[in-house]
Amino acid sequence: MKIINNLPRTLSLLATTIAISCSAVAAEQWPDLPKGIKDGISAQVGNKLYVGLGAMGNDFYMLDLNAKDKGWQKQASFSGPNRGGATASVIGDDVYVFGGSGKVQSDDKSPILFDTVYRYDGNKNSWSQVNTASPVGLLGAASYSPDNQQIVFFGGYDKAYFDQYLSDVLTTDKEANPEAWQKIVDDYMGMKPIDYRWNRSVLSYSPQTNQWTNLGTSPYVPNCGAAIVTEGKNALLVSGEIKPGLRTSEVKQFRFGAEQPWQSEHALPAPNNAPMQEGVAGAFAGTSNGVTLVAGGANFHGAIAAFEKGSMFAHNGLAKAYNPEIYVQKDGLWSQTNDLPQGLAYGASFTTPEGVLIVGGETPERNASSKVYMLAWNGNSVDIND
Repeated sequence: MKIINNLPRTLSLLATTIAISCSAVAAEQWPDLPKGIKDGISAQVGNKLYVGLGAMGNDFYMLDLNAKDKGWQKQASFSGPNRGGATASVIGDDVYVFGGSGKVQSDDKSPILFDTVYRYDGNKNSWSQVNTASPVGLLGAASYSPDNQQIVFFGGYDKAYFDQYLSDVLTTDKEANPEAWQKIVDDYMGMKPIDYRWNRSVLSYSPQTNQWTNLGTSPYVPNCGAAIVTEGKNALLVSGEIKPGLRTSEVKQFRFGAEQPWQSEHALPAPNNAPMQEGVAGAFAGTSNGVTLVAGGANFHGAIAAFEKGSMFAHNGLAKAYNPEIYVQKDGLWSQTNDLPQGLAYGASFTTPEGVLIVGGETPERNASSKVYMLAWNGNSVDIND
């Protein structure tokens, strides 16, 4: 009788315990963004992760890994014109933003490639423009700091050439002058990779001296949209595009300070049930449990075959593909593992103690995603948690 009388209280305690356990599990989940992001910037300052710009406009958000329950907290808005395709790197507690493309004034007829530089003061939560200009266009460039004193850049569109193309194609009336408009597109898209004059120099910028330095020339065809994974002073550059619509499967390592800094790695393998690896632009990348993970990215299936047959406008008529594949590099060799929940590209990725956190990205429907996933290598496959 005594046991029966205490049953309601026992059930109540059990329900409370379950509720507490569920709350604890929920608190461990990775908070999604309050709004979607693609073609934006990302930066990691210790335990603080930052994303913004691109599809977010001038918004800038921070997630404190030590206070995940607070979610993504809005920071001071970016003080310059909105831009997509910029690159960001960290010195100390400050985030530096370079390049990107956008309109100086909202009513401008066409965007330009920005050569301006902005600094986010992480301690004051404020933005300011830096009194310098990048010597080359840095749209689509990859960057990192090897020594917390300077920022090193790879790739980037040619500013003068791309500004002219954007002006021509956006100020020519496609309806009134379809042949003239199509010729502008065909002429630009039909060039050889080297003719785009993308940045082939390895550039360095030092905030302390406000000086730019040329560290040498890359031995590879210049490319943009490469994923970058850093380890100490070294940077691994994965895939990217060598001209609009055409990717490369190349993987190379840059060793800062070495006499011969470049080293070729094994290329990304062909996806399962595919004849070749097209290469990807805007992939997510980082390290987890001793291996490198590369996930997602966009390309045009069939572009390489068309290019090899002599078509310089290799992606003409092809649909853009947003890929779900995840690749793992272990002991220098690549293999394919399980897939992302959906194809994604042009988001943000961070290496954390738990694994590779991927944030946002563009979906196959061309929408900016607000989803956040943690990718963790378990020795056989990638655990994906949201």
